[in-house]
Amino acid sequence: MPVISIEMASTSPEIKEELIRRLTKVSSEITRIPESSFFVFVKEYPADAIGVGGTPLDQILR
Repeated sequence: MPVISIEMASTSPEIKEELIRRLTKVSSEITRIPESSFFVFVKEYPADAIGVGGTPLDQILR
């Protein structure tokens, strides 16, 4: 039961779906573990809860 976890700013359901699909596919190809064995967790944070270089991400994205 391999687990893939990604933490990122909030994003659309379509992007999450693609991340889950593609991360699973590539990981399965590399490890030769069936895709059905993978769990993928996407943990999202609001942009004001992420700092980059000492600046909140929401300020950078303005």
